[in-house]
Amino acid sequence: EEALKTAPTYHHATLMPFLKKCLAEVDEWKALGEKEVLSQIQIVGCLATAGPVTTNNDVFMVNLGENGGSIDGNEIEQCQDGLLSLVVRCKLVNDFVGQGYGVLDLDYDKEVIELLPGSKAKMNDLAPICCVGAGTGLGECFLTKSSLATKLGYECYPSEGGHADYVPRCPLEVELLDYLKRKFSSDHRISVERVVSGRGLANVYEFLAQKFPTKVVKSVHEEFLNAGDQQGRVIGVNSSTEGSLAQQAVQIMCAAYGSEVGNAALKFIPTGGMFVTGGLAPKNIGMIQGEDSPFMKAYLDKGRMNGLIESIPIFAVMNEDVGLRGARVCAEREYNAM
Repeated sequence: EEALKTAPTYHHATLMPFLKKCLAEVDEWKALGEKEVLSQIQIVGCLATAGPVTTNNDVFMVNLGENGGSIDGNEIEQCQDGLLSLVVRCKLVNDFVGQGYGVLDLDYDKEVIELLPGSKAKMNDLAPICCVGAGTGLGECFLTKSSLATKLGYECYPSEGGHADYVPRCPLEVELLDYLKRKFSSDHRISVERVVSGRGLANVYEFLAQKFPTKVVKSVHEEFLNAGDQQGRVIGVNSSTEGSLAQQAVQIMCAAYGSEVGNAALKFIPTGGMFVTGGLAPKNIGMIQGEDSPFMKAYLDKGRMNGLIESIPIFAVMNEDVGLRGARVCAEREYNAM
């Protein structure tokens, strides 16, 4: 934050210090020295950014600095200021597109859990892939491959599916919807992200605490109130207490999560794989895994389309570095295309 206030550009504030750190710590760079590094090294990189990337390879991020800020991949490539001149290609992608490319880098035997038995055997390597992941927010993306040019592999596309409407599935959730509409001054609808995310989990707990005040545990509630943007974590940590509001909040969130993943499965029919990513999946796997879990019950509850839903391979991703790995996949693709 401080560097962004004084540096002329984003890349001077963030990439320059990173490259200097590489020069000081990476053995190959240290052995060469700065002069030789500048003459011998070229960098092809990818930045996964929290914002909509334009076709001009730039993005405006509302959470960058005090008033938001822009990152321009073309400007980074053209910069000749010291170590920044090493960057010859800088591709920008949406951060959840990074997650989508990251699933291509997974070891399906070690880094995912089948949420329906036999999912790995059912994967169709020409079919669409879908990725839905809850963490700070709720991200959704999809990947497709051309049957006419399969060697080019999958291309990932962003969406704003996390801002689709939240749909309650029981009377208590109807009350939750009404509570959230009042809280967020919305007359008609609420985004599913208001329920399915870390912040969403906090919203659900807030609703339950005001509806069932006699069930509030004072110590947990005080910790929650003082947790700032970590309120969802507080509820997750305390959700193992049987019959607690924290546990009920996680159950409601995971059911809404499963329902939304099922909606995405109906829209994209991703027989190449439906991947549940993000930080909330591994942290709440007990409420996601198993056909009797809140997540899977809601996922499989699609009426006449149950047969279709059951045919789609679905996995919970247990690694939280998928976005970083996706950025590497993108950078490698850019390098191979040069």
